[in-house]
Amino acid sequence: MTNPALVLNCGSSSIKYALISDDESTRITGLAENLGLDTARIKHTTLDGEKLEISIPGGRHELALQKILELLEQYHFVAVGHRVVHGGREYSEAVLVDDHVLAEVKRLKVLAPLHNPANALGIEAVQAIYPDIPQVVVFDTAFHQTMPPVAYRYAIPKVLYEEEKIRRYGFHGTSHAYVSERASLITEAKGPHGWLTAHLGNGCSAAAVYDGKSLDTSMGLTPLEGLMMGTRSGDVDPSLHIHLKRQLGMSLEEIDKMLNSESGLLGISGLSNDLRTVEQAANEGHKDALLAIEMFSYRVGKYLASLSCALPEFTGIVFTGGIGENSATTRVRILNVMRHFGITFDKDKNASLVGGSEGSFQNQDSSVELWVIPTDEECRIAQETRQALGLS
Repeated sequence: MTNPALVLNCGSSSIKYALISDDESTRITGLAENLGLDTARIKHTTLDGEKLEISIPGGRHELALQKILELLEQYHFVAVGHRVVHGGREYSEAVLVDDHVLAEVKRLKVLAPLHNPANALGIEAVQAIYPDIPQVVVFDTAFHQTMPPVAYRYAIPKVLYEEEKIRRYGFHGTSHAYVSERASLITEAKGPHGWLTAHLGNGCSAAAVYDGKSLDTSMGLTPLEGLMMGTRSGDVDPSLHIHLKRQLGMSLEEIDKMLNSESGLLGISGLSNDLRTVEQAANEGHKDALLAIEMFSYRVGKYLASLSCALPEFTGIVFTGGIGENSATTRVRILNVMRHFGITFDKDKNASLVGGSEGSFQNQDSSVELWVIPTDEECRIAQETRQALGLS
């Protein structure tokens, strides 16, 4: 591997990693999961595709990162790029880690309490073992910093925006950036292009991207706003909190947990946050499972329709993420919600675009293009890391 960059995505109980060569042709990948539990382990795929599993009972982020760095040290990586969930208002691009940047990542835990502390742990663990290797942070929110005030401001007192930075930030930025750029590369349509990008997985968001810039997105101050997701509710009446407190005596923390961890596909179906499980139950006649799928699709279609208002030109829709890339039936349901847009598509082509396939499935007479593009956030983070260090 020539001059590889290491990409780290430290979650609250997991670390996803990828070592990517400078020409992006080869990579080593892995996942440390169940951190802090007896079942903690690292699943590692070597350069030649061999799969290893290393048990680290009770191991936390620091131990897992030590083991990961040991597995990779022979490849002499030149930089480490970290996915950091929240960059606040200050960061609109990837930046080299210094004391100020690390302090900001920690401070912004007020906006991303589950993710930013874990992201900071990752940075510090690498610093401890490889103090001389440059590290870069790539913020999930940075891509959306091009949104205009009409899209990112909330209709609340101005002082809350100016002093407390309460505004819409958006997330999944590396994914929306990657697939919109990829779509502009492979389309035959003349630019500038206007894409609606739908990142649909356990977490879901949609964005309006024009000429490479995010103009609006569905997630807001936190990743809870917007679409219905695996366990997140998405949009609810803002007065739901006070209603549940008055009627049921629920605390703010209990309501927050419910909306983030017990809602969405899981909450409506009563079965699972995994669409595959919910779809199977729906096919067997489970009414709540069917309702969950219909609600999910309706809300995505409704959001995409509204986000089209942000685009000066509407070139097409890009589906990505675990659901967006693999559920042809969900794509059909979403497009059926947008029935007034003049969108037509080839059912067989749509059905063939699963399992990592990339391609378009619109008919010739369709008003807009329809693409399935597998996201590659690791590749995007590696690219931005190199750019920030002047290596590309």
